[in-house]
This record gives sequence, C-alpha cells and structure tokens, in this order.
Amino acid sequence: MKWLARLITHGAALLLGIALGIFLLPILIQEQPPSASELSGVQTNASYVAEFDRNRSGSDLLHWGEGMLYFAPDTVAFAGDLAPGPDYRLYLSPVYVENEEQFLANKDKMVEIGNINSFKGFMLPLPEHLDISRYTTAIVWCESFNQFISSGRYQ
Repeated sequence: MKWLARLITHGAALLLGIALGIFLLPILIQEQPPSASELSGVQTNASYVAEFDRNRSGSDLLHWGEGMLYFAPDTVAFAGDLAPGPDYRLYLSPVYVENEEQFLANKDKMVEIGNINSFKGFMLPLPEHLDISRYTTAIVWCESFNQFISSGRYQ
C-alpha cells in the first residue's frame, strides 16, 4: 500500500514540475522587450494600429494579450503585455479571427510574420514585399499547443 501512495505522490509532483516548467521556462528565457524609444519610432511612423484586449472569445485566464500593435513600413511593434507561454507567433489574416476555431479554419490564408520572444512588448521586421493592406487582423498564436492567445483588427 505504501508503494501506491508513493506512486501517486511522486507522480503528482512530477506532473506539477512539468506544468511549472512549461509555464516558467518561457518567462526565464524571454528576450528583452524593445525600449520606449524603439517603440516610439515605430509608433510615429505607423500606418496601421491594432488593439489587443482580454475580451476576445478565444482568450482566457492563461491566454490573453493586452496592448497596441503598430505597423510601420518595415517593422511591426507591440506595446503591451502577453500572457507568458511557449512558441508564440505573429500572424496576419485577411479575415477577422478571435478564437482557435476561426484561426485553424483560416490558417492557410494567413502569413506568419515571426516568433515572439518577449511578453512585455516586441518588435519584428516585416517581410520584404509583404502588402499588409491585403490583411485585416493580427493574431498571436501558440504554435506548440495550437492555442489562440489574442488578436486585433487593424483595418
């Protein structure tokens, strides 16, 4: 009977450790967010702006984004906060998306901009020859777990 209790307690401790590792590792290895002056440069040259908030139908307590996304001619910058998590990516979509089902149904029409490695703001270069006016919505997506984080419409 002792072996069963040990198996249960050690198994629970192992599962808790794995869950904490998945949550904490991205926080520990995240890159420095862009400085206020770097963000300001993109903000003043922005041709499009999207607002991210926690009230998307696909967002929840552990998966959310809150802030503003700015599109300058060659850079996209986010000033705000994202819930920590692994393997976040920024996508642009030609249709409005605010949950996992909509994202998966339209992923083949989207363009991936890049990896997000900071949860307190980020900057990514826009691919050359990308016409962002062909898209309407920016989405933060967790690639590892196929999880919607947040989105914002910019046109």
